[in-house]
This record gives sequence, structure tokens and C-alpha cells, in this order.
Amino acid sequence: MKAHQFWLVMALACVTSASSADLQHKVQLVVHSAAQLPIESKLPALNGAIEWINSPPLTVAALRGKVVLIDFWTYTCINWRRTLPFLRAWADKYKDRGVVIIGVHTPEFSFEKDLDNVRRETTTLEIHYPVAVDSNHAIWRAFRNQYWPALYIADAQGRIRHHQFGEGGYEQSERVIQQLLTEAGNANVPRELVSVDPQGLEKAADWGSLKSPETYVGYEQAESFASPSSAVRDRPHVYNAPSRLTLNEWALVGDWTIGPEYAALNRASGRIAYRFHARDVNFIMGPTVRGTPVRFRVRIDGEPPGTAHGIDIDEQGNGTVSEPRMYQLIRHPGPIADRLFEIEFIGPGVEAFDFTFG
Repeated sequence: MKAHQFWLVMALACVTSASSADLQHKVQLVVHSAAQLPIESKLPALNGAIEWINSPPLTVAALRGKVVLIDFWTYTCINWRRTLPFLRAWADKYKDRGVVIIGVHTPEFSFEKDLDNVRRETTTLEIHYPVAVDSNHAIWRAFRNQYWPALYIADAQGRIRHHQFGEGGYEQSERVIQQLLTEAGNANVPRELVSVDPQGLEKAADWGSLKSPETYVGYEQAESFASPSSAVRDRPHVYNAPSRLTLNEWALVGDWTIGPEYAALNRASGRIAYRFHARDVNFIMGPTVRGTPVRFRVRIDGEPPGTAHGIDIDEQGNGTVSEPRMYQLIRHPGPIADRLFEIEFIGPGVEAFDFTFG
């Protein structure tokens, strides 16, 4: 924790016994009198994007005089999806006050390099601020970035003054926006914070009950694979179900080819099983052939999910893989416990990438 952050936290703690009006006044004084934010580095050049969406190409020189938020994202990242409501809200609130938000879409999976996919998701996710399509990781490398999501905030002189890696830190990030606008000479900067009501995949995780980690299916990053035969790389193999899965183990059933990024189903009626402990089960998957959807059904402990179904299936567990993206399959109303998730594909031609949980 940086020194100015420490003293801000301590100052806020010292006024908790005051009246609400007095508290609000003192909090504002603390924020306004906080030590100067550090200068972390210069804002790197934004060269190397293969295309810009919602904007002509932007340069650091053209952005001089603006407070700039650079947000590294990739559209299947659940951690980034849960930050998106705040990015939208900040863009709406501060766009006429000298703030520019730039989303840098740097892909994790190969299908996220496809420009049509990025354009589709930018529209579907109602992202109206500029997006630099960084399919070759050029901007990512310029920032020496390592995370999705990652937020960098630069002042009107093009100096990075704050960063946030991963979810959270929303209040602090917005306070930084406000402070940098004030430093730049903007009058009447609003001091209230945005209020958001996330739904669907954007809803914050139930951290108290979350005991299952992100789990990759491709062999480059796969862990806890529990089919009786070990994974066979890059060639078809028929897998069988184990007698039992322990927490966070998963298995393939049927004829699959496991590649570095994903497992591809070669014949109909293939299944994937996972014993999980979480409110939400999300799965990144897509059809092998563009425009060729594949139907599937989901079971929880052998039964249709009912009220525990996610937004991409019905109460009977039926859904369709139509494009490569993240699908929300389970949102359990509770109580949360260890449960067996199974997804069965009615036909072949599916690529399965990654489980995420919330």
C-alpha cells in the first residue's frame, strides 16, 4: 500500500463516530487534501492496433489535456466483465468533463483475434467508448502489462498516476479520476460516485462461497483432469467417466481431441463433467465451424437445473453454442454446496476452452 493510500484509509477510520453530514464533509476534505498521486511512468504510445472501433486512431499527443483511462480487456474474461458496468458508468458521467476511456482488446484465445468477433461483442456489450483492437499484443507489450483486466489512469500531461490490476478498487479509481480532473483545472468536478446495478455475467462474484478456480481445458494450462486415461495430446481419443470426481476435478466423456487451447468434440454425445463449489458456472466454448450451432443440455447432480439455470440455458438445461464466447450456464440461488455439473453436446463440432466461476 502506498503511503498516501495508507493515510487516506487511516483518516477515514478516524471520523467514523461523526454524524453522517459531518462525516461526508470530512471525507471530502480528506480526499481533496490527499497527497499528490505518484507519477508511475509516461503513457506509452498507442501504436500497433490492427483497427479502432468507435473512434479514429488515437495518439498520446492528441490526448494531451485529457484524463485518459486505458482498460486492457478480452471479451471472454469473467473478471473483466464484472468491471464493465463501472467503465460504462464512468464513460457516461465524465465524457463531457475531459475524460477519455480507451478499451484495449488484447486476446487470450485465438478466436478473440478475429475482428468480426471483437466487433460483435463490442456491440453486444454496449461498449461505446473507443476500442483499440490489439490482436498482436503491441500495446500490451508497450505497457508491459500482464493482466486482464488492467486499468491505467493518466493525467492531462500524459503521465500514468494510478493503476488497478484485477477486479475491485472502483471507488479509489473514480476518486483518482476526480483528482486528476481537478489538477487539470476543471471546475465543479462532481464528487459523488457512480451507482451501478450489474446483472447477468456482470454481477459481482459471491466471493464468500466461491471455492472453484478458473479451469482451462486445453493441455497448455489444464489442471485437475480426472478421466481414467491421462490426456492424449493432439489426436482423437475416447475418454470415459471416472467413478467419482472430487472437488474441482473434471473429466471428458466421449471422443475428443485435446489441443493446446481447447478440446474438440469429434462425435455426438460427448460430455464434460466438473465437481464445483460456486454460485455461477460459466463456460467458454464455440462451434468448430462458424455458423454451425450445436445444441447441448446441462445437468446438476443428474437433474435439470430448474431455477439454478444461467442466462444461456432454460430451466430444463437446454442451450445452443452459436458463437465463440463465454456462456453463463448456472446461477444457483442457494444454498451453495459441492455439486456435479455436466454438459452433454447433442452433436459434434464443439470447441471447449475454459471454466470460470462466480
